[in-house]
Amino acid sequence: MLPAVCRYLGGVELLENPLDGTRISYRVFGDGATDAPAVVLVHGTALSQAIWRGFGWVRELQQQYRVITLDLRGHGRSDKPYDEDAYDQALFVADVLTVLDTLEVRSAHYIGYSLGGRVGFELAASHPGRLASLVTLGGSPRTGQGVFDRTFFPGCIDTIVARGMQAFVDRWAEHLGHPLDNSTQAALLANDGKALAAYMRKTEEDPGVPVHALSTLTLPLLMIAGTEDHSRVRAAARVQSLLPRMPVRLLDGATHGRTPRHPDALPAVRQWLADQG
Repeated sequence: MLPAVCRYLGGVELLENPLDGTRISYRVFGDGATDAPAVVLVHGTALSQAIWRGFGWVRELQQQYRVITLDLRGHGRSDKPYDEDAYDQALFVADVLTVLDTLEVRSAHYIGYSLGGRVGFELAASHPGRLASLVTLGGSPRTGQGVFDRTFFPGCIDTIVARGMQAFVDRWAEHLGHPLDNSTQAALLANDGKALAAYMRKTEEDPGVPVHALSTLTLPLLMIAGTEDHSRVRAAARVQSLLPRMPVRLLDGATHGRTPRHPDALPAVRQWLADQG
């Protein structure tokens, strides 16, 4: 991979993905020791790297690890292309690798929520040597048609296109029956609706990681899902049928949106990381 171009914009560190020039925002937390084990935290759809600070993950993990967070393309402070083809999974993987290459991280523990989990599976299949382990929170090796209607509310993409992000937030809160927490609402409203819709449409066409690629994964892998996140529970069961030794951790009562905030999620990941040595 060609060297990335590093720039600084208002205190935000940006790298250019050499494949298409898309700028990716990232941050590094910890005591600065480059020999500390690296943990990469990757957010979900319509969110940003800020969730990991808001939900307390950075504060806890940076005590022992070099913690790296980033905004995937179309999210947070990274560039937000309007072209649907800009959201191919290979480009998401290149976004992560560009950050790791620039920070000279040869192998990292990867923790991905939702979209971050999907990218993690793609990274594990295409560049397994770059991951010391993979943890998915509400993740799956394939997104599938209609997933965003099931995750948020029916017609969510059309709502974004026609009425914008505030209408999306209002409709989702109405669908849930309660207001969104401040961190989630702020992350959602920071999105560019046109770019988010382009990402969603492309992602629903994603064929996913092939079964033969999943069945040959050898890296340590843990899938975590909420018991109320039924489609991700089924996804974990499918992967476990291919990889019988892979553990699955179910979070009692957690929905998809609740998964990274469930009180058992972070302790489960901390124990997993400790077990990896």
